[in-house]
Amino acid sequence: MKQIIVLATRNKGKTREINALLKGSPIEIKNLDDFGPIPEVIEDGETFDDNAYKKASFTAKILGYPAMADDSGLCVEALDGAPGVYSARYAGDNASDADNVKKMLNDLEGKKNRNAAFKCVIFIAVPTGAALTYEGECKGILTKEPIGDNGFGYDPLFFYPEFNKTFAQLTIKEKGQVSHRGKALKEIAGEIDKIIKWIDMNMPIFQPVECKGDKS
Repeated sequence: MKQIIVLATRNKGKTREINALLKGSPIEIKNLDDFGPIPEVIEDGETFDDNAYKKASFTAKILGYPAMADDSGLCVEALDGAPGVYSARYAGDNASDADNVKKMLNDLEGKKNRNAAFKCVIFIAVPTGAALTYEGECKGILTKEPIGDNGFGYDPLFFYPEFNKTFAQLTIKEKGQVSHRGKALKEIAGEIDKIIKWIDMNMPIFQPVECKGDKS
């Protein structure tokens, strides 16, 4: 029987990537859409670590399963590391990917330095609050217009010189080889047997409770 790990996200693109990268491992990936409504986590941390741990630990406590959460974002040199933890809501709280891409292009207009890096932190947490952490980073150059139809987020702007393509031009397999999230997940995949043992050791043992209702 495979170990269930819940992804603390409803992002279909992210879920699809993680499923593809961990395919064949002895775990079963679910995400929040596989469960009923649960309270939304407010991502108000100042770092990727803060937000990833908050999402993973909260989801694990609410659902009673081990949970995995990542917080990742784009850090742009010419913008002093912005948008960083605000990458998903760079153009506003309800911004679409297209809105964020448009704002990024506007903010970089006229700037020669277009170096950027995608950064990712992943936490795997159990309901007790104990957690493991993994990190990944990928450096690239931002284009002056969107190129490609794959991926999500800032992928159409993120040019990866070694492949001579943007992330939005890569297949999931290609992107998984070099992306920030792919690097972190490779580390997870390489330690999956140890992770499962760690989960077994740290999961709380739920004691059965006798029903003491009215027997009259």
